[in-house]
Amino acid sequence: MSLPIIIILTIAGYFGLLMAVSAVASRGSDNSTFFTGNRRVPWFVVAFAMIGAPISGVTFISVPGMVADKGYSYLQMVLGFIVGYVLIAFVLVPLFYRKNMLSIYGYLEERFGSGSYRTGAWFFFVSKMLGAAVRFFVVCSVLQLLVFGPLGVPFIFNVIVTIALIWLYTVQGGVKTLIWTDTLKSFCLIGSIVLCIFFIASDLGFDFKGMVKAIADHESSRMFFFDNPKESTYFWKQFIAGVFMAIATTGLDQDMMQRNLACKDAAQSRKNMIVSGVTQFFVIALFLLLGTLLLLYLNHHSIALPEKSDDIFGMVATSDAMPVWVGILFVLGLIAAAYSAAGSALTSLTTSFTVDILGAHRQSDQNKLTRTRRNVHIGMSVIMGAVIVVFYYMSNQDAISAVYTLASYTYGPILGLFVFGMFSKRLVRDRFVPAVCIAAPVLSWGTQWALEQLWGYHTGFELLLINACYTMLGLWISSPRTTKASSIT
Repeated sequence: MSLPIIIILTIAGYFGLLMAVSAVASRGSDNSTFFTGNRRVPWFVVAFAMIGAPISGVTFISVPGMVADKGYSYLQMVLGFIVGYVLIAFVLVPLFYRKNMLSIYGYLEERFGSGSYRTGAWFFFVSKMLGAAVRFFVVCSVLQLLVFGPLGVPFIFNVIVTIALIWLYTVQGGVKTLIWTDTLKSFCLIGSIVLCIFFIASDLGFDFKGMVKAIADHESSRMFFFDNPKESTYFWKQFIAGVFMAIATTGLDQDMMQRNLACKDAAQSRKNMIVSGVTQFFVIALFLLLGTLLLLYLNHHSIALPEKSDDIFGMVATSDAMPVWVGILFVLGLIAAAYSAAGSALTSLTTSFTVDILGAHRQSDQNKLTRTRRNVHIGMSVIMGAVIVVFYYMSNQDAISAVYTLASYTYGPILGLFVFGMFSKRLVRDRFVPAVCIAAPVLSWGTQWALEQLWGYHTGFELLLINACYTMLGLWISSPRTTKASSIT
């Protein structure tokens, strides 16, 4: 049996399981189920789902590959994520539960006005659409290489099929479906990575002790970088950026918070955040350990590194020297990560556009709301597919860096708006907010260019902080001198 056929059967089997879980989870669903999961999902289920929720096909492919150039420096950022998750649990979660919001960006309307509200929603829309497209583009590219290309199927058909499948399993149940399918994803993801590590270590003749020693002795296993503050891998740059990246891309992201707000109350959601944040560190570490094993494998078999580091895992997993099970596990993990990530993006984009931009939730006719929501869901699917095709012809950067670079530019204004709103008492001139939030990324890009050209300073993910600071500075400069009674409300 050829590899493309094996992969197609693997995808079909996983999708069948996905649809079964979706059917059970969406039973008796309504608009409240789609948007909030009726706030009845147990916290430990959400926590297990959240382990895998931030992990996409990009993580699956790009993180093992980045070991070749950047070692384990990514864990410095993940340590910052844990601190960020704790801050989300104790600051943002209680606020959002107290406000009882369908969309978290409703806070901006209450604090500043409708202009700020829609600005935050539009920036989330752009952020999530671009980020999801980058993530899913990586997966579609791999499927094109392994399945559709050998069968003579054009890339655009590949995108249409995969987007249609994702739309199919998310259209009814929304966030409740996502939480349960993310639980399936976490199980498949962790299982596939552990088994891939086992098979590759066995091929290299390692027992557990020998594997640990070989990884520890390899130059790629370096985790902490304190020597050069100008480099993007410098510890404090990555750690601090990780704290705020977690706050921005999880705490201020409708996609991620939609899951967290599906718990019964703030106390349950807080448990979920802390447990999933800590566990996530160890899951990411598994990907990096796998990356070192892949380098050892290539060296052992005298195989040259591929031109793009993102291709390392796929190249080894589907090579003739590996058992067919490794290729199947690779595809299973990749598809599990990709379908869940794209499905959650579609659901959150649908929620944000329906609630924040169209304001359709304010109408009393639930049937009309359902029709609007479903039409928006179709529209989001079409737009995402189009963006993926564009990325296919434009991409030249390793995927994980591309995702976080985009996040730095687009989540920066969102972070700035929330921080200014929660920790200052100033009002804003609402009509100026869109201009401020557009100017901030432009100024951030100029700052990034100037730092590199003038001082040789390589701006990493701290670009997010620069962007947020420009946003807050613009809000402060344009604000009237009157104050609000309280800040965090």
